[in-house]
Amino acid sequence: MEHHTHHAHGEHGHSHGNTPASWPMAAQATLHCLTGCAIGEILGMAIGTALAWHNAPTMILAIVLAFVFGYALTMRGVLRAGLGLRSALRVALAADTVSIAVMELMDNGTLLLFPGAMDATLSDALFWLSLALSFAVAFVVTTPVNKWMIGRGKGHAVVHQYH
Repeated sequence: MEHHTHHAHGEHGHSHGNTPASWPMAAQATLHCLTGCAIGEILGMAIGTALAWHNAPTMILAIVLAFVFGYALTMRGVLRAGLGLRSALRVALAADTVSIAVMELMDNGTLLLFPGAMDATLSDALFWLSLALSFAVAFVVTTPVNKWMIGRGKGHAVVHQYH
């Protein structure tokens, strides 16, 4: 049965390959992705900063956790819709990988370029300000990417049938 559901998912993605995506739809997909990324990013940065890790391992942990939480949020929804674990993971990977990757590139790139951000501690306003700015930059850059992908039946479009 799970294989049949995945087959239907594949047909769904192809049948809407040229459907125009709206900006609100793209923004909603980006916010969904940003939620998971932000949870992982904040948790990773907080853990690395609290443990006084160097910047590289802290950033790696934050990126890994951003992917984990981003995928987990999508999987939570599709598992509730009745998909099996393996199919839910496939849907999450198809729906979120590009979005999370672009978001993390923009987010971490902003942090690297923001003066003093990588050396700020949890109690510094600079830590939270630079993180908020990095999320805003990631949202602005990732939304058009998601709009383009959804319009081609890719990215977050593969999740819509499970909502």
